[in-house]
Amino acid sequence: MRNGYTTKKEHMPKAHQKHLEWTPTRMVSWGQSVGPNTAALITAILADRPHPEQGYKSCLGILRLGKKYGNERLEAACGRAHASGARSYRHVDSILKRGLDRVPLDSRADEPRPLHHENIRGPETYR
Repeated sequence: MRNGYTTKKEHMPKAHQKHLEWTPTRMVSWGQSVGPNTAALITAILADRPHPEQGYKSCLGILRLGKKYGNERLEAACGRAHASGARSYRHVDSILKRGLDRVPLDSRADEPRPLHHENIRGPETYR
């Protein structure tokens, strides 16, 4: 292939050769073993990258979070991350560290709440 890249398996380090066994389908299958939200997030991460292999590290990190927090919390965190458009390990890790996976996902939760204070005037003041 002229002006292209080629990689021979035997020229790769042993650790990298093992990565060749991974496929996007296998990653999604591992995510599905946790739950549909995790599978959906992994699918989105792999689709978001120019090459799916670039998302493997992030996906594996997310799956590893299940060992620390449990699959139920991981599934909830992945659902929240996917709904918000997050596409990385850091987002899911942050959701779990902050306990946001335990907060119900409500469409109004992200809207600013009105402040109630004696010095704040309401709309009736401006009529």
